Amino acid sequence: MIILQPFQVGRSSRSYGGTLYVMDLQISVEHKQANQSSGFHWLSFAYQGMTEIPYDSILTQSDTLEVLDLSYNILDENPARLGRLEKLSTLILDSNNYTSHIKFPYMPSITALCINKNKINNLPVFVEEIRRKFPNIKILSMMNNEAAPSYFNGGSLSQYIDYRLYVISQIPGLEILDDTEVMEKERAEARKTYRLQQSHPSSSWKKKSDLSRKQIQRKSDGIVRR
Repeated sequence: MIILQPFQVGRSSRSYGGTLYVMDLQISVEHKQANQSSGFHWLSFAYQGMTEIPYDSILTQSDTLEVLDLSYNILDENPARLGRLEKLSTLILDSNNYTSHIKFPYMPSITALCINKNKINNLPVFVEEIRRKFPNIKILSMMNNEAAPSYFNGGSLSQYIDYRLYVISQIPGLEILDDTEVMEKERAEARKTYRLQQSHPSSSWKKKSDLSRKQIQRKSDGIVRR
């Protein structure tokens, strides 16, 4: 177990496919000085080969813990008991085995979630879970998942744009998606393209994705005919 000392602004870097991504995480440090002697604000269990979340160690820090790093393990269990961490603002789950059907506890304290390089392949299901369970989220990073198409995992530009617009439309308070800030122009386009899903979150995204695939196929067919 690696325990890191409290900090105000953390810089988290991840390397996927030879490309280095750097993300600034703004961490709340309210009452830091008062609590510094009684608990930790940041715990890291990265690169431990864990198949289970070490709740016994984590929950002892529930009064002070703000950042929890469980990245680069073999986790796939629902993190239900993390709901006891009422001050947790940043959760890092990069490079695990989580799928679109992960079930989080309701955590209004969470403002940043990093879940890059997992096994998330159903965007509407996953985004709906994030929207419902993390109502105050500002930063979401889910690069190198099948549900987040980009140049780095074989996605086209149009798929990447559709992906961003859909996520932004469903989580209106989002300020950073992956490694890119959400701009007002992009937010307005997202509102026009997708409406906030209340009952069947997959319908409009599926139709839009199917349309994008058909358009790409038509272009490819045209090139072949020539």
